[in-house]
Amino acid sequence: MQPDVHAFFDEATNTASYVVRDPEGSSCAIIDSVLDFDYASGRTDTKSADEIIGFVRAKGWSVDWLLETHVHADHLSAAPYLQEALGGKIGIGAAITDVQEEFGKVFNEGTAFQRDGSQFDALFEEGSSFHIGQLRGDVLHTPGHTPACMTYVIGDAAFVGDTLFMPDFGTARCDFPGGSAGDLYDSIQKILALPDATRIFVCHDYKAPGRDAFAWETTVGAEKANNVHIGGGVSREEFVALREGRDATLGMPKLIIPSLQVNMRAGQMPEPDESGKVFLKVPVDGL
Repeated sequence: MQPDVHAFFDEATNTASYVVRDPEGSSCAIIDSVLDFDYASGRTDTKSADEIIGFVRAKGWSVDWLLETHVHADHLSAAPYLQEALGGKIGIGAAITDVQEEFGKVFNEGTAFQRDGSQFDALFEEGSSFHIGQLRGDVLHTPGHTPACMTYVIGDAAFVGDTLFMPDFGTARCDFPGGSAGDLYDSIQKILALPDATRIFVCHDYKAPGRDAFAWETTVGAEKANNVHIGGGVSREEFVALREGRDATLGMPKLIIPSLQVNMRAGQMPEPDESGKVFLKVPVDGL
């Protein structure tokens, strides 16, 4: 079955969010939403999320799922805000507990921060499935960028998060805590084993040199043949050397510090202090 897919691109974070609908009904899912955040002022905004809310309401659709492909390091999730407005269950990979354990230490969260994934409504394992109305979604565990990365295969569409980018841009970085270039190579092979006609929807696009427009949809066949990091039968050893060499030249994403603290809590802010104010921590030399 071919799901109805609508993309919403946030140029400030280069993030593509998706509304995915059962073509035979009104049920839908929202994948990788964005809460706008200005780091300089510490202010949040819901403009990106409100655009999705307005779209879903105008269509008269109902939200079954709010899915995260992973704990994003480059934007904050709007899942709780969307859930309050539209309903739906928040889902992520079960290895979120590994991410929470790792970054609970980085941000010195203490014992009050639960590291069991209980902030989410559903934790998916390899081979898990879910439904959007009558439309079935299947889950692939695709670690490498992070330990908890998931690919959601919904009908003829695969939502790959940061595992793959457009063919002319390559693949995700693997140098965050818990990342692994070898794991990413193995995960990508799972995705490339899907039928060549499978539509791939990426989570980010940065406009590769020579390309004028942003893009976020490709196919398994195009990735297999043309991806500049993994296409054409690159070996695992070659890929690991390329990926690790490239990662060594990259700076940290500009929103990594607020994003990790919020997204490992399923999009919720840290608990307010006794005066009701919310604070985020900056670990000095911690990343």
